[in-house]
Amino acid sequence: GICHTDEFTLSGADPEGLFPAILGHEGAGVVVDIGKGVTSLKKGDHVIPLYTPECRQCHSCLSRKTNLCTAIRATQGQGLMPDGSSRFSIRKDKIFHYMGCSTFSNFTVLPEIALAKVNPDAPFDKICYIGCGVTTGIGAVINTAKVEIGATAVVFGLGGIGLNVIQGLKLAGADMIIGVDLNNDKQEWGERFGMTHFVNPKEIDGDVVPHLVNMTKRGADQIGGADYTFDCTGSTKVMRQALEASHRGWGKSVVIGVAGAGQEIST
Repeated sequence: GICHTDEFTLSGADPEGLFPAILGHEGAGVVVDIGKGVTSLKKGDHVIPLYTPECRQCHSCLSRKTNLCTAIRATQGQGLMPDGSSRFSIRKDKIFHYMGCSTFSNFTVLPEIALAKVNPDAPFDKICYIGCGVTTGIGAVINTAKVEIGATAVVFGLGGIGLNVIQGLKLAGADMIIGVDLNNDKQEWGERFGMTHFVNPKEIDGDVVPHLVNMTKRGADQIGGADYTFDCTGSTKVMRQALEASHRGWGKSVVIGVAGAGQEIST
């Protein structure tokens, strides 16, 4: 799979970007060999690489409050294996791993905890998205926001992550799902995944925030604002809009997009 984060790193704006590297972090494949001490996988297993693996032993994993495992995070951020080495090179020149996966290579090497074994009947061209896009979007809805039946929600950015946020909202039983995007072609895609309303900020008069607040007005007091908003763009301007379009008193805004190096959120 090709995630926008790959392009984001390639652009040079990613504060953690390292070069030269083999990009790619969405994928699926077959185990062709295993290293010493590997017990949970064997040759021939079908697997999905995990850029955020879970060792199930560190303080973060045992907290049950986050999946941001710290077991191999330090070396992964340096573009290296847990032992501090790189398994990629061109002649004598070292090439960095990317997000612990480097799925744009025909062959890659990963730590044991960074692979999830899957049913061999599952088609690779579908399950490759589960390693990032699907789980990031749906996880933000189900695990982070904990959206309930009948909720109102606004999703900013209808790319791969945004569509999976919409899919998650549909699964959670959200009643009103508003998609916001500058590209009208995204409306059809959003509706396929469960979006109920579409807004193109370029086609409304004035600021998009009061427009969205007005759309979500409910109850006798007619206070607007969505119960849940999601930024899937990485734009700090949009992050502010998402926060300010959330409901007074209980609105929750979830930032999924990654801002560029040095950018700040204001509100």
